[in-house]
Amino acid sequence: MLYKELVDTYEKIENTSKRLEITDYLSDLFKKTPPDVIDKVVYLTKGRLHPDFWGIELGIAEKLTIKSISAVTSVQEDDVLKKWHEVGDLGTVTEILMRDKIDKTSIQVINQKRIDDTIDAEKGEDNSRSIKKPLTVKTVYAVLDDIARLSGTGSQKAKIQMLVSLLQHAEPREAKYIIKTVTERLRLGIGDMSIIDALSIAFANKTDKIVIERAYNLYPDLGMIAKVLANEGLDGVASIRITPGIPVRPMLAERLYTIEDILEKISSAAVENKYDGIRMQCHICNDGNVKLFSRRLEDITGQFPEIIIDLKKSFTGSNGIFEGECVAFNQNTGEILPFQEVSHRRGRKQGIIQAIEDYPVCLFLFDCLYKDGEDLTVKSYLERRKILESAIKPSGKIDISNYEMIDNAKDFEKFFDRSLEIGCEGIVAKSPDSAYMAGARGWNWIKYKREYKSEMVDTVDLVVVGAFSGRGRRAGTYGALLMATYNPDRDVFETVCKLGTGFDDATLTSLPAKFEQYKLNKKDKSVESRIESDYWFVPSVVMEVLGAEITLSPIHTCGLGSIKEDFGLAIRFPRFTGRWREDKDPFNATTTSEIIEMYRLQLKRFK
Repeated sequence: MLYKELVDTYEKIENTSKRLEITDYLSDLFKKTPPDVIDKVVYLTKGRLHPDFWGIELGIAEKLTIKSISAVTSVQEDDVLKKWHEVGDLGTVTEILMRDKIDKTSIQVINQKRIDDTIDAEKGEDNSRSIKKPLTVKTVYAVLDDIARLSGTGSQKAKIQMLVSLLQHAEPREAKYIIKTVTERLRLGIGDMSIIDALSIAFANKTDKIVIERAYNLYPDLGMIAKVLANEGLDGVASIRITPGIPVRPMLAERLYTIEDILEKISSAAVENKYDGIRMQCHICNDGNVKLFSRRLEDITGQFPEIIIDLKKSFTGSNGIFEGECVAFNQNTGEILPFQEVSHRRGRKQGIIQAIEDYPVCLFLFDCLYKDGEDLTVKSYLERRKILESAIKPSGKIDISNYEMIDNAKDFEKFFDRSLEIGCEGIVAKSPDSAYMAGARGWNWIKYKREYKSEMVDTVDLVVVGAFSGRGRRAGTYGALLMATYNPDRDVFETVCKLGTGFDDATLTSLPAKFEQYKLNKKDKSVESRIESDYWFVPSVVMEVLGAEITLSPIHTCGLGSIKEDFGLAIRFPRFTGRWREDKDPFNATTTSEIIEMYRLQLKRFK
């Protein structure tokens, strides 16, 4: 398959903002893709080479990319940089400069060919020229994968050489998307749900999407799923199973305002502590290896070596997958510390030993998804808890979260108060008969957090999609950020408020630099906004926000038309809590349906 065919589709997608058209373009692309490369087409369309949990990145900095562009186009690096600042996108710069080079040399080539033809004709020789072979998907993918895997001394120079060679074989349009890919700026506005929609249309019926989505929730590798679908059909996808070493998309909780509302949904609930830490999925494989994944499905194994050691001691089986909350604690008092303390452990590649001493952690396990070859996600909560308690013997830094079966408000309130006393941020009430719904959010799990003075009794996690220029004391930085919820049904981000309070001076000053890598020249295709922002960003950064209340809004698009025709919902008087939700990707942010439900419960509460 020619790489040009991907480029043709990418250009069509860039020229439309209609979600149905984007899905149609993708499904058409998948239909004509040979089964042996469809996994590579899916990865490249996501701007990746492998599933995110592999942790393999291209690792080419923009400075090195500029060197490569300079070498291919014969344009000085400073001029490439200048053009980049003018255009705003290195991929587009590469296309422009390569076209310019072709235009400048075409006349020389034509004239030289005339001379060569004349000389060869007099000699009786054939002056046919070799034609540059077009790039294939396999070639582009293989070179980029080789670049990503290079490391060690001299690797940066080798990466440049390989990228230059690839660009020299590319047409200007192809070079544009190759550069966008290596700089992680493909930005087609395509989420995983859009790809799942397109795959279901291409290889099954749209109604069969649920089978593909179930497989994705248990084994979140869309490239692999696409290959199975293309080769084995829907039956092959239905046979995909949970596998130790491959993260499972976590089950998520809804939220309610009152204990009475919770007991109305779950009359007899298993009530657990809600710890304020890092949600962690622990995989113990047959070979004894342990892998740890964050709720974003990132491999964080290397950041918590002491957890791995104690997990091996605590586990009594052969293989298993467990979920828990990793929290910081005071070694002298045993007190559980707030999230800010455990967050110091995230993302570290160096200084791990010192971090273990400075920020000690422990892990409270609360669920068992798999044990000794058996998928437990289909079993009830109480069955899974029983297996968890038999499989784990608490030791060292490993413990099991306690729970109680509660069917009345008085006992519920007592349990909640005890949770707050030991440093938890609230509780989670779980339906005792519920299966583990990977990747789903529903009323089988309901979180209930401490009461705030604000009328909006719980925080929300919103995605930054834009920003507004600061004025007065905020001149030179952003005055406010445009925040959005995620709508998984439509795979779009919908605006819900402008966020301008809760920032200290240091944070305000740092905002432009923090969002520089996500900056766009125009609104991302996955963002639906009636507001014209001064700056647009790729939906990437998630922030915790607390507001006064949720109101109807004629300008925001969150839940547009769900409560009142042509009105969306907005958070009034939003305030940044100071917590950057680096543990969440934008697709795990607060959903539109959650805001709609919070609005309805708010009305009910204040009737």
